[in-house]
Amino acid sequence: MCRDFAAKPVDAALLARVTAAAFRGPAAGNAHALDLVVLTGSDVQRYWDATLPTDRREAFPWPGLLQAPALVLVVVDPMAYVDRYGEPDKAHTGLGTDVASWPVPYWFVDGGAAVMALLLAAEAAGLGALFFGQFDHEEAVRRTFGVPTGRRAVGTVALGQPADGGRVPSASGRRGRPSAGDHTHAGQWSNVSSGR
Repeated sequence: MCRDFAAKPVDAALLARVTAAAFRGPAAGNAHALDLVVLTGSDVQRYWDATLPTDRREAFPWPGLLQAPALVLVVVDPMAYVDRYGEPDKAHTGLGTDVASWPVPYWFVDGGAAVMALLLAAEAAGLGALFFGQFDHEEAVRRTFGVPTGRRAVGTVALGQPADGGRVPSASGRRGRPSAGDHTHAGQWSNVSSGR
């Protein structure tokens, strides 16, 4: 993940190709419930004004992130899944009643797959990218950019050319990646004693 961007715009055609990749991932029931709000230019500043007040920016640990020339808001529509699974070919699932009927909220599962497809496309195009959550800013972002009520943010993806040293890991990133061998179980769960 890149947290330090060069203040250089991303070519519009390249940005369109990278963001289009988000729509190539899986979608339960082909629900058509993913939207992207692509911010460039002054809209990027509007995002930071809504989420990171000026008085907090001096202490912000990643000032180079604020230079990202493009931000992509990844938004999903839970009710689109409910509606789709209420249609005759899916009604037998019982998921077409309401959002609470879904034991796993597939709008977030599919939204996460969309984010990964977007990140991989950005990496393949030589761009730096960072996915981060909106957390307690979700409502402010929704209002600022006119996202309809009821839609949910998966998060935000920053895109742009990395600055020199832009791929410095965060404290969490310095923990390293887990060993695939320790977390892949062939045939059955292999670490029964620890429950992990």
